[in-house]
Amino acid sequence: MKAASDTVTVHRRKRVDIWDVLIPFSLIVASLVCLLPFLHVISKSFSTDAYVIANKVYLWPKGFTLGAYEKIFADASILRSLYVSIVVTVSFTILGMIITVFAAYPLSRTRLWGRTLFTFIFMLPLFFQGGIIPDYLLVNNLGMLDTIWSLILPLSFSAYNLLIMKSAISSGIPTSLEESARIDGAGHFRILFSIVLPLSKPILATIALFYAVGRWNAYQDALFYIKQNVDLRPLQLKLYYLIIQSTESFQLEGSQVSLSNPEVLKASCIVFATMPILCVYPFIQKYFVQGTMLGAVKE
Repeated sequence: MKAASDTVTVHRRKRVDIWDVLIPFSLIVASLVCLLPFLHVISKSFSTDAYVIANKVYLWPKGFTLGAYEKIFADASILRSLYVSIVVTVSFTILGMIITVFAAYPLSRTRLWGRTLFTFIFMLPLFFQGGIIPDYLLVNNLGMLDTIWSLILPLSFSAYNLLIMKSAISSGIPTSLEESARIDGAGHFRILFSIVLPLSKPILATIALFYAVGRWNAYQDALFYIKQNVDLRPLQLKLYYLIIQSTESFQLEGSQVSLSNPEVLKASCIVFATMPILCVYPFIQKYFVQGTMLGAVKE
């Protein structure tokens, strides 16, 4: 009997050792799959045209140059698009967080009558959507075409983010805290701002990151709603128009940029558009990890 138990223990140890190798290996491979293409784009953005044309640029720049970035900063339209993207992203994130918090908090409390029905109504957009044409007609009837509000208001509410926020509040903040505060005379807003929000920093950071990244990377709504007012084109839409160009000459506002290969300019614009999010993410990474775990807990 002792020999049999020793054999089972040895087999278990071998199985654990195999997974100890496979799991880190899989994570390393997945990380490289995400990282290497971006490194390749960065290398192309700092490389000379001749090396890019010859397909000799992989993970390290060749013929290091800042010419593409100089053209970007010299073009007023790209800098204006960057400013529009920042304003829209900040406004969109703030508005989305306000709507999500003020909807998730009451829906997470059992004292709210009919909260199941209200939750079901809020969740309907996850399953049924009107489509592009009804959305365009609605924005047009509201007079928001070619205005900055068409990039902020239509998508400012996310049922998915509401569900995560509601689950995090329900599972992470006990009702006893609310009852104690209510005995002391605190109202709903005092409980929300003094108890719920300070204890919900991780999930708040997570939801804010979802809103900000989603808005920063979006361009399809701007493609439909911003037609004549080119000054309101966000950076991603500007990048979209740049990438779909198939000619060897790019017309930037105020200057004619001639390149033997447009890939260098494309790569530099991609890096230019990605860097703001990469600079913000490290400061909220710890909250993002904690908030993801909190949002995974269901009622």
